[in-house]
Amino acid sequence: MSSAKRMKADIPVHGNEDAEREFWTDHDSTDFIDWSQARPVMFPKLKPTLQTISLRLPLSMLTHLKVLANQRDVPYQSLLKMFLAERIEEELRKSTKREPAQ
Repeated sequence: MSSAKRMKADIPVHGNEDAEREFWTDHDSTDFIDWSQARPVMFPKLKPTLQTISLRLPLSMLTHLKVLANQRDVPYQSLLKMFLAERIEEELRKSTKREPAQ
């Protein structure tokens, strides 16, 4: 029998998450799952993991940000995230267009 057609072992039932975590620490998933049959999956409703940070801004900058946010009818923290995301994307595009140093 070819390796793609060989029988895979059944994944054992674990009593709790800790036991399952321990099991997968010592076992290879290819013994149980035929990854050649895997298909990409999208989870559009998952929220990204957020990290709370502390950021010190000049009061005038925060005031301007709040005014802009009010004009757009969005919370100022959301507007700040939008501004950061746009700028990060721009910087990443620029860095991928640069020629490597020779």
